[in-house]
Parts: sequence; C-alpha cells; structure tokens
Amino acid sequence: MSELIVLGYDSPAAATSAYNEVLSLNKDMVVQLEGLAIVSVDTEGKTHVETPQKIVGTSAAMGALWGMLIGLLFFIPIAGLAIGGLMGALMGKAGKSGIDKQFQDQVQAMLTPGSAAVVLMASKITEDKFAAAMAPHGGTLLKTSLSEEDEKELAHELGQG
Repeated sequence: MSELIVLGYDSPAAATSAYNEVLSLNKDMVVQLEGLAIVSVDTEGKTHVETPQKIVGTSAAMGALWGMLIGLLFFIPIAGLAIGGLMGALMGKAGKSGIDKQFQDQVQAMLTPGSAAVVLMASKITEDKFAAAMAPHGGTLLKTSLSEEDEKELAHELGQG
C-alpha cells in the first residue's frame, strides 16, 4: 500500500524547505519514497512541477503512474492521455482507488496563485517521526492511500493507452 500525501504551503520557499526535509527523511529511512514533487502556482495561475529524477521513475510503470497521479490531482495535461476517452477512464479508476473527487477538490483548492505543495507517494512511512520532522514547516496536510492492487490497476490502464 502506498500513501499519497500533499503538504500545502503559502509560498514556494516554504514548500522548498519542506521538500528538502522530505529528501532528508528519505535518506534516513523515515520515509521510503516512490515519488516526490513540488507543485507551485505562479502569480498568473500557471502550474509548475519539479521532480527529482533519482526518486521518480525507479521503474517505467511507477514513473508513469506517478506522472498520471500528478496530472489527475492538478489537472496538468499529460502527453497522449488527453486523446480519446483514456483520461476519463483513468479518472474513473482514480476515483475507485482512493483518489476520490473530494480529495482532488481539496488538493486543487489548496493551490492558489503564489502557493505551492509538496506531493509525495511513499511505500513506507514512520508516521510519528515523519510528523515530528515536518511539524516545524507547518503547512496543510492531505492524505489518502492506494492499495497495491489499485496501483497495479492504474498502471495497467495507463499501459493500455
């Protein structure tokens, strides 16, 4: 099972500080990352995503799944997925897998122009140590879970496109 966690911040600087802390926690084995990104919205409302290549894409399927999840949460077009009904089918699958419409709405409402979020997918997390390390950074926490079966279904649906 993977945890999908979104930490929202009022500024990209605050998100960058939290992002660096998550990288440190990954190195210290407090969290085992499957994906990590900073998503920021500039003053014109344009969304920007930064991901460290050394974490995302440990396998082609996981890299594709991570990209699809970011796209679904932030309405970022993903090359090739907007064609036909594939994006709608994937959004339907995402709704059945723990990423429901309410979670998506909360994530999108969190990001306003000038704000940013740290988005991570973790296969393992020591919650008390993670919470203690992240507490000084503040922010708004949103969390949902994906079972291994849900991840496989989403990756399979993505592969069929």
